[in-house]
Amino acid sequence: MSEISREWSEIRQAFQRIWGYEDLRKSQREIVSSLLQGKDSLAIMATGGGKSICFQLPAILNEGLTLVISPLLALMEDQVRDLRSRNLPAATLHSNLSQTERREVLRNLPNIRLLYTSPETLLSQPVWEKLCDRQLKITGLMLDEAHCLVQWGDSFRPSYRRLGAVRSALMQQKPDHHPHISLAAFTATADRDTTAELKSCLQLDHPNIVRTSPYRPHLSLKVEIAWTPAGRKSRTLKFIRDRKGQSGLIYVRSRGDAEKLAAWLQDNSLATAAYHAGLPPQERRHIEQQWLNNQYPFVICTSAFGLGINKPDTRWVLHFHPPLTLSEYIQEIGRAGRDDKPAEALMLVSEPTGLLDDSDRQRVNFFLQQQQKLQQQAQLLLPQLPRRGNFTEVAKLHSDAAIALGLLHRAGNLVWLTPFEYEIYNLPQQQQKLKQSVGVQSAVAQMQDYIRVKGDRWAFLLNNFGFEEEAKLLLKSKN
Repeated sequence: MSEISREWSEIRQAFQRIWGYEDLRKSQREIVSSLLQGKDSLAIMATGGGKSICFQLPAILNEGLTLVISPLLALMEDQVRDLRSRNLPAATLHSNLSQTERREVLRNLPNIRLLYTSPETLLSQPVWEKLCDRQLKITGLMLDEAHCLVQWGDSFRPSYRRLGAVRSALMQQKPDHHPHISLAAFTATADRDTTAELKSCLQLDHPNIVRTSPYRPHLSLKVEIAWTPAGRKSRTLKFIRDRKGQSGLIYVRSRGDAEKLAAWLQDNSLATAAYHAGLPPQERRHIEQQWLNNQYPFVICTSAFGLGINKPDTRWVLHFHPPLTLSEYIQEIGRAGRDDKPAEALMLVSEPTGLLDDSDRQRVNFFLQQQQKLQQQAQLLLPQLPRRGNFTEVAKLHSDAAIALGLLHRAGNLVWLTPFEYEIYNLPQQQQKLKQSVGVQSAVAQMQDYIRVKGDRWAFLLNNFGFEEEAKLLLKSKN
């Protein structure tokens, strides 16, 4: 039976056998069907909507290797551990593995169905060479947490912007009878601009776009002013004590903030821990388990915590600091109330004038200054970049080349011929100007608008993420 004509009952049986659920949701079914037919997809599905199964199930049913590009090491490890617990052939490649472990994974690629890796590792020479092996069958390229490409792809993670050239480059290395590699992007949050950017940058071919609403009627959203740093801490302490025995998460902006707040709450006789990407993997796993088993009622964490982790009875999420963007906010509040029972999300913010506490504004300004600095460095580098070149060679000569090329690609002045060969075009020879990237600035401005909004917060979020009709119905139902 061919993959296209495969009966849905067979797919459903495999799903029941592996994951133990009765059936897929309508949105999941649509994506799974699309990928099994070798079509491209863009899945914008609310946190907790079961995005991972949409690419894991086709990967298991198909022959060959499916590559899963993921931004966070912790997320990769969590998903691979879960797949292996179900006796499924999955592996991960990342910088924390020893040389021996990396070699073993690469040697075993023909027997693996799902390989999780980062954009940077995917495009490293030893990994790329193995993937280009003519005998290695690759059937899927899946981009998880795809909003990262738009948010950070032209600055902090420039390798993201080279991913659009991966499929065609791989196909050129494969024999004529090699199946078409399907490409899909998955995210919980994408407004119209992000959707257009993903389609363009990834070179998605007439993708099947599936969108599910992020709205959770049982999740209440609140924003409160914390007038001083001490007031922010005391409000947090009261919030936690008022919810004794409930499971929750507290989000902060940095590793240092997580460590300091965790120490202060421990001094106040509360069992908790700080979780961030700087911890050793085994320590992160231990903290996750302590939280999942309710040994820690709550954890103080950066955005590294929660992706791919499902704890349906999480009753609250507290943002000790505001997130930088609405996308981050939606991702993080989405970890509360997945069991459809009442849950709450509280965000603490500095007072608007900044006279008593300017820390929130300082955090935003520091981030935007970092962005501007990257832009300026790229601008200075432009005259030294060959109009047509090899990424590896240029990066050896100029430490800022990766970011400069990413910004040029974002501005529409560069095309990736392969993930390693580029061409710069439509750039004036005199006084070369790099178009300013407004993506991050506008995302930060949206977050500030949300903090100040006087009306219904869910309606504001729905409007921003392209669910205007649902926002109107929501407001109508409340009036």
